[in-house]
Amino acid sequence: MSKKNDVKAEELELDDYRDDERDQVVLKTHEEINRDLTGELQKIELGYVELKLITREEMVADDQGLIHAGFIFSAADFAAMAAVNEKNVILVGSECQFLSPVRLGDEVNFIAKVRHKDGRKRNVHVSAFVFDIKVFDGEFVTVITERHVLKLKLLDEQKEAS
Repeated sequence: MSKKNDVKAEELELDDYRDDERDQVVLKTHEEINRDLTGELQKIELGYVELKLITREEMVADDQGLIHAGFIFSAADFAAMAAVNEKNVILVGSECQFLSPVRLGDEVNFIAKVRHKDGRKRNVHVSAFVFDIKVFDGEFVTVITERHVLKLKLLDEQKEAS
């Protein structure tokens, strides 16, 4: 296949993600997620997301204002899902490092990039920063399913076997 045809295929793939009226990528997954707890998308492109999480009182783990790492992971996971941006994308694995503590009132900025595609599988790298300090680094492994994960036949067959 020539490079000219490859470019056309990429453009067609990108068109699947664009809103014709606004000519921008539209979020196709996790539309009902609580953005107060997982962050707001600042930029979304094909395979790339920037997300901002402002930490809140509900996230605090102790009397010093330490934010529970689960909220940082949740925001990173949301950023990864948005970078893949398929309706039925699910997380199947991750390897993460929490590099520095986050405190109440911090603005945490996440960058998620799809690094590898293999069939329905996508590997997404996510980094997070408070100012210029890297506080999180992770690799997320996702899979795109044909139907919603709660409607897959596999789950129905497991229920019947029980």
